Amino acid sequence: MALSTKKKTGGKPQGRKSLSDTNLLLLITVVVFVLMYAGAMIFLGEGFLKAQNFFNILMSQSALIITACGMSLVMITGGIDISVGGVVALVSMCSAVYLDFKGGNLFVSILIALGIGLAYGVVQGFLVAYLDIQPFIVSLAGMFFARGATTIVHSNPFNVENEAFVALKDTRIVVPGLGSVNRLGKYVDAYINIGVIIAILVVVLLFVVLRWTKLGRAFYAVGGNRQSALMLGINVKRTRFVAHVLCSLLAGVAGYVYFLYVGSGSPSHASGMEMNAIASSIIGGTMLTGGVGNIIGTFLGVLSLSTIQNIVSSIGLDDAWWTGITVAAMLCVFLVIQSIVMARKKKAA
Repeated sequence: MALSTKKKTGGKPQGRKSLSDTNLLLLITVVVFVLMYAGAMIFLGEGFLKAQNFFNILMSQSALIITACGMSLVMITGGIDISVGGVVALVSMCSAVYLDFKGGNLFVSILIALGIGLAYGVVQGFLVAYLDIQPFIVSLAGMFFARGATTIVHSNPFNVENEAFVALKDTRIVVPGLGSVNRLGKYVDAYINIGVIIAILVVVLLFVVLRWTKLGRAFYAVGGNRQSALMLGINVKRTRFVAHVLCSLLAGVAGYVYFLYVGSGSPSHASGMEMNAIASSIIGGTMLTGGVGNIIGTFLGVLSLSTIQNIVSSIGLDDAWWTGITVAAMLCVFLVIQSIVMARKKKAA
Protein backbone atom coordinates (compact mmCIF):
# COMPACT_ATOMS: atom_id res chain seq x y z
CA MET A 1 0.00 0.00 0.00
CA ALA A 2 1.41 3.38 -0.98
CA LEU A 3 1.85 5.73 1.92
CA SER A 4 0.92 9.40 1.56
CA THR A 5 3.89 11.71 2.01
CA LYS A 6 1.76 14.82 2.60
CA LYS A 7 2.31 16.43 5.98
CA LYS A 8 -0.78 17.82 7.56
CA THR A 9 -1.26 20.62 10.01
CA GLY A 10 -4.68 20.95 11.61
CA GLY A 11 -6.22 18.77 8.90
CA LYS A 12 -4.87 20.94 6.05
CA PRO A 13 -1.88 20.25 3.81
CA GLN A 14 1.23 22.04 5.05
CA GLY A 15 2.18 25.11 3.00
CA ARG A 16 -1.36 25.92 1.96
CA LYS A 17 -2.00 29.56 2.64
CA SER A 18 -5.44 30.55 3.85
CA LEU A 19 -6.95 33.86 2.76
CA SER A 20 -6.70 36.52 5.47
CA ASP A 21 -9.83 38.29 6.70
CA THR A 22 -8.67 41.58 5.16
CA ASN A 23 -8.01 40.02 1.74
CA LEU A 24 -11.24 38.00 1.85
CA LEU A 25 -13.37 41.09 2.51
CA LEU A 26 -11.44 43.03 -0.15
CA LEU A 27 -12.09 40.25 -2.67
CA ILE A 28 -15.82 40.35 -1.89
CA THR A 29 -15.88 44.14 -2.35
CA VAL A 30 -14.05 43.91 -5.70
CA VAL A 31 -16.43 41.22 -6.98
CA VAL A 32 -19.53 43.16 -5.88
CA PHE A 33 -18.34 46.41 -7.48
CA VAL A 34 -17.32 44.75 -10.76
CA LEU A 35 -20.63 42.86 -11.02
CA MET A 36 -22.62 45.98 -10.13
CA TYR A 37 -20.88 48.25 -12.65
CA ALA A 38 -20.84 45.59 -15.36
CA GLY A 39 -24.56 45.00 -14.83
CA ALA A 40 -25.20 48.73 -15.12
CA MET A 41 -23.20 48.84 -18.38
CA ILE A 42 -25.16 45.92 -19.84
CA PHE A 43 -28.70 46.75 -18.71
CA LEU A 44 -28.81 50.53 -18.25
CA GLY A 45 -27.47 51.62 -21.58
CA GLU A 46 -24.98 53.97 -23.03
CA GLY A 47 -24.34 56.30 -20.09
CA PHE A 48 -22.41 53.72 -18.07
CA LEU A 49 -20.41 52.67 -21.14
CA LYS A 50 -18.73 56.07 -21.38
CA ALA A 51 -15.50 56.51 -19.44
CA GLN A 52 -16.56 60.04 -18.53
CA ASN A 53 -19.43 58.63 -16.45
CA PHE A 54 -16.89 56.80 -14.28
CA PHE A 55 -14.71 59.92 -14.09
CA ASN A 56 -17.77 61.95 -13.04
CA ILE A 57 -18.26 59.55 -10.13
CA LEU A 58 -14.62 60.03 -9.14
CA MET A 59 -14.91 63.83 -9.34
CA SER A 60 -18.11 64.01 -7.32
CA GLN A 61 -16.82 61.58 -4.68
CA SER A 62 -13.17 62.71 -4.35
CA ALA A 63 -13.77 64.38 -0.98
CA LEU A 64 -15.65 61.32 0.30
CA ILE A 65 -12.83 59.02 -0.84
CA ILE A 66 -10.31 61.02 1.21
CA THR A 67 -12.63 61.24 4.22
CA ALA A 68 -13.44 57.52 4.10
CA CYS A 69 -9.73 56.64 3.93
CA GLY A 70 -9.13 58.62 7.13
CA MET A 71 -12.17 56.96 8.71
CA SER A 72 -10.75 53.54 7.82
CA LEU A 73 -7.51 54.29 9.66
CA VAL A 74 -9.44 55.05 12.85
CA MET A 75 -11.76 52.06 12.42
CA ILE A 76 -8.81 49.69 11.88
CA THR A 77 -7.51 50.76 15.31
CA GLY A 78 -10.93 50.00 16.81
CA GLY A 79 -12.21 53.59 17.01
CA ILE A 80 -14.56 55.85 15.09
CA ASP A 81 -14.78 59.55 14.17
CA ILE A 82 -18.15 61.08 13.31
CA SER A 83 -16.85 64.66 13.27
CA VAL A 84 -15.33 64.45 9.78
CA GLY A 85 -18.39 65.79 7.94
CA GLY A 86 -18.46 68.83 10.23
CA VAL A 87 -14.73 69.39 9.67
CA VAL A 88 -15.24 69.28 5.89
CA ALA A 89 -18.04 71.88 6.14
CA LEU A 90 -15.99 74.11 8.48
CA VAL A 91 -12.94 73.99 6.21
CA SER A 92 -15.07 74.76 3.17
CA MET A 93 -16.74 77.74 4.85
CA CYS A 94 -13.54 79.18 6.37
CA SER A 95 -11.71 78.90 3.03
CA ALA A 96 -14.64 80.49 1.19
CA VAL A 97 -14.91 83.44 3.60
CA TYR A 98 -11.15 84.01 3.57
CA LEU A 99 -10.92 83.99 -0.23
CA ASP A 100 -14.11 85.92 -1.02
CA PHE A 101 -14.37 88.48 1.80
CA LYS A 102 -10.78 88.85 3.00
CA GLY A 103 -9.05 88.99 -0.38
CA GLY A 104 -6.91 86.00 0.53
CA ASN A 105 -4.63 83.86 -1.61
CA LEU A 106 -4.84 80.16 -2.42
CA PHE A 107 -1.72 79.07 -0.54
CA VAL A 108 -2.90 80.53 2.77
CA SER A 109 -6.40 79.09 2.28
CA ILE A 110 -4.84 75.62 1.91
CA LEU A 111 -2.86 76.18 5.12
CA ILE A 112 -6.09 77.19 6.88
CA ALA A 113 -7.71 73.92 5.75
CA LEU A 114 -4.79 71.81 6.93
CA GLY A 115 -4.56 73.77 10.18
CA ILE A 116 -8.23 73.17 11.04
CA GLY A 117 -7.90 69.45 10.33
CA LEU A 118 -4.67 69.15 12.32
CA ALA A 119 -6.09 71.05 15.32
CA TYR A 120 -9.13 68.79 15.37
CA GLY A 121 -6.94 65.70 15.18
CA VAL A 122 -4.63 66.75 18.00
CA VAL A 123 -7.47 67.66 20.39
CA GLN A 124 -9.65 64.64 19.65
CA GLY A 125 -6.68 62.27 19.49
CA PHE A 126 -5.45 63.44 22.90
CA LEU A 127 -8.90 63.03 24.48
CA VAL A 128 -9.36 59.55 23.02
CA ALA A 129 -5.86 58.13 23.35
CA TYR A 130 -4.47 59.72 26.51
CA LEU A 131 -7.60 60.48 28.54
CA ASP A 132 -9.30 57.27 27.35
CA ILE A 133 -12.63 58.94 26.55
CA GLN A 134 -14.89 57.01 24.18
CA PRO A 135 -14.14 58.09 20.57
CA PHE A 136 -17.84 58.22 19.71
CA ILE A 137 -18.51 60.78 22.47
CA VAL A 138 -15.44 62.86 21.63
CA SER A 139 -16.17 62.97 17.91
CA LEU A 140 -19.89 63.62 18.54
CA ALA A 141 -18.91 66.73 20.48
CA GLY A 142 -16.49 67.60 17.67
CA MET A 143 -19.24 67.26 15.09
CA PHE A 144 -21.58 69.61 16.98
CA PHE A 145 -18.76 72.11 17.50
CA ALA A 146 -17.77 72.09 13.81
CA ARG A 147 -21.36 72.54 12.61
CA GLY A 148 -21.95 75.37 15.06
CA ALA A 149 -18.64 77.05 14.18
CA THR A 150 -19.48 76.82 10.47
CA THR A 151 -22.68 78.79 11.03
CA ILE A 152 -20.86 81.35 13.18
CA VAL A 153 -18.25 81.94 10.45
CA HIS A 154 -21.03 82.69 7.95
CA SER A 155 -24.69 81.80 8.15
CA ASN A 156 -25.72 82.14 4.49
CA PRO A 157 -24.57 80.17 1.44
CA PHE A 158 -22.58 82.06 -1.22
CA ASN A 159 -20.44 81.36 -4.28
CA VAL A 160 -16.75 82.23 -4.28
CA GLU A 161 -15.63 84.61 -7.03
CA ASN A 162 -11.92 84.83 -6.27
CA GLU A 163 -10.24 84.67 -9.69
CA ALA A 164 -7.32 82.42 -8.72
CA PHE A 165 -9.66 80.01 -6.97
CA VAL A 166 -12.12 79.89 -9.89
CA ALA A 167 -9.23 79.18 -12.27
CA LEU A 168 -8.03 76.31 -10.06
CA LYS A 169 -11.58 74.99 -9.66
CA ASP A 170 -12.14 74.97 -13.43
CA THR A 171 -8.85 73.24 -14.21
CA ARG A 172 -9.45 70.04 -16.17
CA ILE A 173 -6.93 67.26 -16.83
CA VAL A 174 -7.58 65.49 -20.13
CA VAL A 175 -7.40 61.68 -20.11
CA PRO A 176 -6.22 60.76 -23.63
CA GLY A 177 -7.96 58.04 -25.62
CA LEU A 178 -11.05 57.73 -23.40
CA GLY A 179 -13.25 60.45 -24.90
CA SER A 180 -16.54 59.84 -26.70
CA VAL A 181 -18.60 61.20 -29.57
CA ASN A 182 -21.57 63.34 -28.51
CA ARG A 183 -25.00 63.55 -30.18
CA LEU A 184 -23.75 66.19 -32.59
CA GLY A 185 -21.05 63.83 -33.82
CA LYS A 186 -18.25 65.79 -32.17
CA TYR A 187 -15.47 64.02 -30.26
CA VAL A 188 -15.28 65.16 -26.62
CA ASP A 189 -12.20 64.45 -24.50
CA ALA A 190 -12.62 62.65 -21.20
CA TYR A 191 -11.30 64.62 -18.23
CA ILE A 192 -10.86 64.68 -14.47
CA ASN A 193 -10.24 67.51 -12.01
CA ILE A 194 -7.51 68.15 -9.46
CA GLY A 195 -9.56 66.59 -6.65
CA VAL A 196 -9.36 63.16 -8.33
CA ILE A 197 -5.56 63.37 -8.48
CA ILE A 198 -5.38 64.28 -4.78
CA ALA A 199 -7.78 61.46 -3.83
CA ILE A 200 -5.80 58.84 -5.77
CA LEU A 201 -2.53 60.05 -4.22
CA VAL A 202 -4.07 59.72 -0.73
CA VAL A 203 -5.29 56.18 -1.51
CA VAL A 204 -1.87 55.11 -2.81
CA LEU A 205 0.01 56.72 0.09
CA LEU A 206 -2.19 55.14 2.78
CA PHE A 207 -2.10 51.77 1.04
CA VAL A 208 1.70 51.86 1.22
CA VAL A 209 1.63 52.99 4.87
CA LEU A 210 -0.74 50.21 5.96
CA ARG A 211 0.96 47.48 3.96
CA TRP A 212 4.66 48.15 4.29
CA THR A 213 5.36 50.36 7.31
CA LYS A 214 5.75 49.77 11.03
CA LEU A 215 2.99 52.32 11.72
CA GLY A 216 0.57 50.42 9.48
CA ARG A 217 1.30 47.15 11.29
CA ALA A 218 0.77 48.94 14.59
CA PHE A 219 -2.69 50.13 13.48
CA TYR A 220 -3.75 46.55 12.76
CA ALA A 221 -2.20 45.21 15.96
CA VAL A 222 -3.92 47.80 18.17
CA GLY A 223 -7.27 47.19 16.48
CA GLY A 224 -6.90 43.43 16.73
CA ASN A 225 -5.99 43.23 20.42
CA ARG A 226 -4.65 46.14 22.46
CA GLN A 227 -3.27 43.92 25.21
CA SER A 228 -1.35 41.80 22.72
CA ALA A 229 -0.10 44.97 21.02
CA LEU A 230 1.26 46.21 24.37
CA MET A 231 3.04 42.89 24.90
CA LEU A 232 4.63 43.30 21.46
CA GLY A 233 6.07 46.64 22.58
CA ILE A 234 3.69 48.84 20.57
CA ASN A 235 2.81 52.21 22.07
CA VAL A 236 -0.97 51.82 21.95
CA LYS A 237 -1.80 55.36 23.07
CA ARG A 238 0.50 56.98 20.55
CA THR A 239 -0.82 54.75 17.75
CA ARG A 240 -4.44 55.67 18.51
CA PHE A 241 -3.45 59.34 18.75
CA VAL A 242 -1.72 59.24 15.34
CA ALA A 243 -4.76 57.51 13.77
CA HIS A 244 -7.09 60.30 14.94
CA VAL A 245 -4.66 63.02 13.87
CA LEU A 246 -4.38 61.52 10.38
CA CYS A 247 -8.15 61.09 10.13
CA SER A 248 -8.87 64.73 10.95
CA LEU A 249 -5.97 65.99 8.82
CA LEU A 250 -7.39 64.05 5.88
CA ALA A 251 -10.80 65.55 6.66
CA GLY A 252 -9.13 68.96 6.29
CA VAL A 253 -7.69 67.90 2.91
CA ALA A 254 -11.12 66.53 1.93
CA GLY A 255 -12.70 69.83 2.99
CA TYR A 256 -10.57 71.75 0.53
CA VAL A 257 -11.17 69.20 -2.24
CA TYR A 258 -14.90 69.46 -1.55
CA PHE A 259 -14.60 73.25 -1.64
CA LEU A 260 -12.86 73.02 -5.04
CA TYR A 261 -15.73 70.90 -6.33
CA VAL A 262 -18.69 72.97 -5.08
CA GLY A 263 -17.02 76.40 -5.27
CA SER A 264 -19.07 77.82 -2.41
CA GLY A 265 -19.52 78.04 1.33
CA SER A 266 -22.65 76.87 3.14
CA PRO A 267 -23.53 75.62 6.65
CA SER A 268 -25.33 72.67 5.02
CA HIS A 269 -22.29 71.44 3.08
CA ALA A 270 -21.13 67.83 3.57
CA SER A 271 -24.32 66.93 5.41
CA GLY A 272 -24.23 63.24 6.25
CA MET A 273 -20.70 62.77 4.89
CA GLU A 274 -19.54 61.10 8.11
CA MET A 275 -22.23 58.42 7.73
CA ASN A 276 -21.32 57.87 4.08
CA ALA A 277 -17.66 57.55 5.07
CA ILE A 278 -18.49 54.90 7.69
CA ALA A 279 -20.76 53.07 5.22
CA SER A 280 -18.05 53.16 2.52
CA SER A 281 -15.45 51.79 4.93
CA ILE A 282 -17.73 48.93 5.97
CA ILE A 283 -18.66 48.10 2.37
CA GLY A 284 -14.93 48.21 1.60
CA GLY A 285 -14.22 45.53 4.21
CA THR A 286 -13.18 47.54 7.27
CA MET A 287 -14.61 45.92 10.39
CA LEU A 288 -16.19 47.98 13.17
CA THR A 289 -14.42 45.78 15.73
CA GLY A 290 -11.01 46.84 14.39
CA GLY A 291 -7.95 44.98 13.14
CA VAL A 292 -9.29 44.33 9.61
CA GLY A 293 -9.46 46.74 6.69
CA ASN A 294 -7.94 47.79 3.40
CA ILE A 295 -7.66 51.23 1.79
CA ILE A 296 -8.25 49.86 -1.71
CA GLY A 297 -11.44 48.29 -0.35
CA THR A 298 -12.51 51.65 1.08
CA PHE A 299 -11.88 53.30 -2.30
CA LEU A 300 -14.06 50.66 -3.98
CA GLY A 301 -16.62 51.03 -1.19
CA VAL A 302 -17.08 54.71 -2.07
CA LEU A 303 -17.41 53.85 -5.77
CA SER A 304 -19.91 51.08 -4.97
CA LEU A 305 -21.99 53.46 -2.88
CA SER A 306 -22.03 56.07 -5.64
CA THR A 307 -22.70 53.48 -8.35
CA ILE A 308 -25.75 52.06 -6.56
CA GLN A 309 -27.08 55.61 -6.18
CA ASN A 310 -26.59 56.21 -9.91
CA ILE A 311 -28.29 52.93 -10.77
CA VAL A 312 -31.30 53.76 -8.58
CA SER A 313 -31.57 57.17 -10.27
CA SER A 314 -31.14 55.68 -13.76
CA ILE A 315 -34.07 53.27 -13.36
CA GLY A 316 -36.35 56.18 -12.48
CA LEU A 317 -36.45 55.94 -8.68
CA ASP A 318 -35.53 59.58 -8.10
CA ASP A 319 -37.10 59.92 -4.65
CA ALA A 320 -34.51 60.32 -1.91
CA TRP A 321 -35.84 57.46 0.20
CA TRP A 322 -35.13 54.86 -2.53
CA THR A 323 -31.45 55.75 -2.41
CA GLY A 324 -31.50 55.47 1.38
CA ILE A 325 -33.24 52.09 1.24
CA THR A 326 -30.79 50.63 -1.29
CA VAL A 327 -27.75 51.90 0.62
CA ALA A 328 -29.19 50.48 3.86
CA ALA A 329 -29.80 47.11 2.21
CA MET A 330 -26.26 47.07 0.79
CA LEU A 331 -24.81 47.98 4.18
CA CYS A 332 -26.79 45.22 5.91
CA VAL A 333 -25.49 42.66 3.41
CA PHE A 334 -21.88 43.63 4.11
CA LEU A 335 -22.45 43.62 7.88
CA VAL A 336 -23.80 40.07 7.58
CA ILE A 337 -20.73 39.11 5.55
CA GLN A 338 -18.50 40.60 8.26
CA SER A 339 -20.37 38.62 10.91
CA ILE A 340 -19.76 35.43 8.94
CA VAL A 341 -16.06 36.28 8.67
CA MET A 342 -15.90 36.91 12.43
CA ALA A 343 -17.61 33.56 13.11
CA ARG A 344 -15.10 31.88 10.78
CA LYS A 345 -12.24 33.54 12.63
CA LYS A 346 -13.49 32.40 16.05
CA LYS A 347 -14.03 28.88 14.76
CA ALA A 348 -10.51 28.77 13.35
CA ALA A 349 -9.12 29.97 16.69
